[in-house]
Amino acid sequence: MGESVLERMKREGADKKIADFMVKEKQPYSFKKRYAAIRAKEFAAECDKRGLNYHCSVGGLDSITLFLFLHSIGIYADGISVSYLEDRSIQQVHHALGLECLQSAVRSVDPVTGVKTRWAKPQIIQEFGFPVLSKEVAAKIELLQNPTEKNATVRHAIITGETGEYGGWQTDSRMKLAQQWLDLFGGYENEAEHVNYQTPNFKVSSRCCYYLKEKPCDDWAKEHNSVPYLGLMSSEGGRRAKSLRLHGCNYFGKSTIRSAPFAIFNRQDLLTLALEMDAWYQEHWKKFSDIHLETIVPAIYGEIAKDDDGTLRTTKAQRTGCSMCGFGIQMEQRPHRFDMMRERNPKEWEYWMYKCCTDPQTGDKYGWGRVLDYIGVGWENAPDTDCVGQISFMDMDAEQIRAG
Repeated sequence: MGESVLERMKREGADKKIADFMVKEKQPYSFKKRYAAIRAKEFAAECDKRGLNYHCSVGGLDSITLFLFLHSIGIYADGISVSYLEDRSIQQVHHALGLECLQSAVRSVDPVTGVKTRWAKPQIIQEFGFPVLSKEVAAKIELLQNPTEKNATVRHAIITGETGEYGGWQTDSRMKLAQQWLDLFGGYENEAEHVNYQTPNFKVSSRCCYYLKEKPCDDWAKEHNSVPYLGLMSSEGGRRAKSLRLHGCNYFGKSTIRSAPFAIFNRQDLLTLALEMDAWYQEHWKKFSDIHLETIVPAIYGEIAKDDDGTLRTTKAQRTGCSMCGFGIQMEQRPHRFDMMRERNPKEWEYWMYKCCTDPQTGDKYGWGRVLDYIGVGWENAPDTDCVGQISFMDMDAEQIRAG
């Protein structure tokens, strides 16, 4: 057995790197904006040296802001997006900015005709499971639901927190699921671990992002010898925060090359820059297409408003993503994302809540309603009535928030 995870982190000076990065996160906005420009330009220069192209992967407001920021400082990165997954108002912004719109990953190719069949959202959920709680938590539950001899050690760590030699013999590692999710999803290991947890009657998976977004963008990047600028921020937490703090804004690894110029930003920094880029766009919109936007802020977010204490916020959605994604749903107050879908498109809501999957045991149709009921998130009653079972972000302890 080679060095453990803890030994490798010590050798790489991970603790100091993370501490230094967190100091930058506490700097004022003016510093962060200059720092982002420096890092972005350094990344472009290094790509030029290596004979690499670069592009910006665009989704919601964060990456829309990044795309315009890059152009405002003279980095004319191509923009790509799997735009059809986004809200219609986001698609309109993408179109006006001249982004190249990609399709989902290829599922199969007809050997005779060569016709490609691509993954669709319902197919992924039916085959792999629902994207719920968080990407990290969903991936762990998916391992529990698909046991093999090779993942036995990892499954043990997910239930107990015990990592073994490679994990440095930890006894309470971050691999362990938060207790509230163990209670609901840990039952697959009841016999092996001598526990008594529940088992859901639906599958959970983190693979939606891979087939619908990540793989199409990766395939495009390989085809164009290009590496991405990403609108990631460590303030979003989770595995993303640790990776950004450890590797910094620009990362040139063996298998991964990427730039995240906004890595040290928080939400206030991003919204401040979004307002500045909105003003910049109004003076330069003809560079992108012949379609003029009244604002770069998609309608799903509402407007960027300033509270009496100076805090910026979007008046509608705070975060966006694929219409059927459930990552983070347990931390939203009502009306949550599915309530808003019900208001925008009742037929779509009915499909995702009741009909998007077929139970392999009974043949009955079911959907997100079964999942939300199981994790205690209200959905079927109107959001202005008593929302029994809804988990409040304010009621969650630090461990629950950290775990998903």
